Amino acid sequence: MSKRIGFAAACAALLLAGCGESGPEFSGVATSGVTDAMIASAPEGEWLTYGRDYGEQRFSPLDQINSENVGELGLAWSADLDTARGQEATPLMHDGVLYITTAWSKVQAYDARTGELKWAYDPEVPRETLAVACCDAVNRGVALYGDKVYVATLDGDLVALNQSDGAVAWRSQVVPDRENYTITGAPRVANGKILIGSGGAEYRARGFLAAYDWQTGEELWRFHTVPGNPADGFENDAMEMAAATWGGNWWELGGGGTVWDSITFDPTTNLVLFGTGNAEPWNPGANDRMGTSEDGEFGDNLYTSSVVAVDADTGEYAWHFQQTPEDRWDYDSNAQITIADLEIGGAMRHVAIHAPKNGYVYVLDAATGEFISGTGWHPINWSLGLDPKTGRPQINPEARYEQTGKLWVSMPGAGGVHSWHPQSYDPNKGVVYLPANNGGFPYKADDDWEASNIGFQTGLDNAATAMPADPAFRQMNLDATTGALVAWDVAAGKEKWRVNYTGPWNGGTLATAGNLVFQGTADERFVAYNANDGKELWSFATQTGVIAAPMTYSIDGEQYVAIVAGWGGVWDIAPGILTAKSGPPRNISRLLVFKLGADGKLPEAPVLAKRVLDPPPVTGSAEQLAAGAVDYGRYCSICHGDAAIAGALNPDLRHSGAINQPASMKAIVIDGAFAHNGMVSFAAALNEEDVENIRHYIIQRANEDKALEGG
Repeated sequence: MSKRIGFAAACAALLLAGCGESGPEFSGVATSGVTDAMIASAPEGEWLTYGRDYGEQRFSPLDQINSENVGELGLAWSADLDTARGQEATPLMHDGVLYITTAWSKVQAYDARTGELKWAYDPEVPRETLAVACCDAVNRGVALYGDKVYVATLDGDLVALNQSDGAVAWRSQVVPDRENYTITGAPRVANGKILIGSGGAEYRARGFLAAYDWQTGEELWRFHTVPGNPADGFENDAMEMAAATWGGNWWELGGGGTVWDSITFDPTTNLVLFGTGNAEPWNPGANDRMGTSEDGEFGDNLYTSSVVAVDADTGEYAWHFQQTPEDRWDYDSNAQITIADLEIGGAMRHVAIHAPKNGYVYVLDAATGEFISGTGWHPINWSLGLDPKTGRPQINPEARYEQTGKLWVSMPGAGGVHSWHPQSYDPNKGVVYLPANNGGFPYKADDDWEASNIGFQTGLDNAATAMPADPAFRQMNLDATTGALVAWDVAAGKEKWRVNYTGPWNGGTLATAGNLVFQGTADERFVAYNANDGKELWSFATQTGVIAAPMTYSIDGEQYVAIVAGWGGVWDIAPGILTAKSGPPRNISRLLVFKLGADGKLPEAPVLAKRVLDPPPVTGSAEQLAAGAVDYGRYCSICHGDAAIAGALNPDLRHSGAINQPASMKAIVIDGAFAHNGMVSFAAALNEEDVENIRHYIIQRANEDKALEGG
């Protein structure tokens, strides 16, 4: 039986079938406080939801701060944060109160005029959770509804707080277990339902989107994005349809497809559109998850790396559009989805605009999922192009690295040309402002890979792709890894202007009626650009890299612009030497708020001291070094950096005193001596001999880099 089902036929069949799961009785919508009508009308002075409005356009009609006077912008107030990890939240503002989250899922409420702290909430996430969190202890923000504030915690709960004092109204566990699932995304609201998904597609997670009653915390419906074990039966027709696109025993590793960020409610269609993550494991040969049909075609692995739409009230399937079938490159479709009304081909269309990791900008019909257009905006080599009618990519055979057995460097890389960093859209110009990452990523299938009970389950040979201690090779990769801010004309399908950056992983964007685009950068600046041509008009030294997106609000006739600053996230913990492309990374986490005429100053930033490598001599055998490279690549690199070169947040093991003593390494890696800081025991996967091999590998790497530095 073929593992592929035609998109149009599948949608037609499922439009006739109910796919939702029933839940408890619904409390009804809020009639006071923040209501659905308020969010839909998007009051110009407030910022009530993650993307400001239901369409997630992140466009503000405020224009007191504009391209003529933005040079007068100054710091009104700031607040130091007590979490020194990546800060990814967009602040929300209602009734004079600014609400933010910080790393570790903490919530703080400030007087939006003065910066006075009104209350703070700490969900007390166990630090051990960091070991199962893909990409740092980050959180992207709260949701507001009725008289409550909602936050999703890293360890998998949804919490309702009273807006007045931060007291807990209810707390519900969202995730099936706390060993394979975490939550970093901001909840969204739709008709009185609080929507949230989870992360975990590198572990043993089965993706889902769930809706909760805003008053009680009861789950109302849950839509899975990957089918479960067929022997248990399917929850709905959508899951049965998807199962025909999978091979092997995919359910044993969960399948992935997690909904870790993008969730957009469209009141016009009463649909919730959301993006899904990669299939698990990345390497499809590791568990034959794609299988093959009689004609030799591979399965698509629905609904991974897709945009999916469900009924907001029932969770019933409406449509899907898969952007990256057979995903083996971590091309999540979790980038923000923007809804807009746009003239295309002489007719007005109600569309969804989406620029996922895979290098294309898609325009889809928001009601049906019909493919309207897809245009590459970054060098792409995994795909040879899109079918002009269906939007289906033609996959480059060379990109199927598990089939070729060769190392494959894909463009774009696993970080994506556009990841979670929010885009903004100016409806007056028809332009979307996209944070872009330019660079590739190496993939090599591990032919001997077996699943483990801890760590990433990608099926890759990370030792074979680690950055070598070769100055010329490193420089080539550094030169090829950059970033940009791109203004994209959606209807025309072409770039309008571009601002180039030294490095990738720059922050999300904000567009305003003042003809401005705001963005924080990896090189420690907060910048305002002219929306017409990208000319830089103003900047502020943030003293730390900025990855979050800004917002703006107005109180008593004064417009403010706010952003949460603090370097971190996946780019800090994974790419090794590339982490520092925009400059030496440091985290000084703060909330920064600006207005015209303000003249506030930040304290002097501490000077980063240069660390000198002073490792013990290499004494490991060739066999120990090779084995250590394999285990380090699989179990250590995601936190401590490729080739043992770490970023700013996690310890750089080349400098660790533990590499001098086998007993110290054992105490940390096997005995879990630092579990309270997130470094849990890896005894489930590694023994003392493995740890000793890893120690020798780190020593070798430290000596190689010391030689490069002239030590």
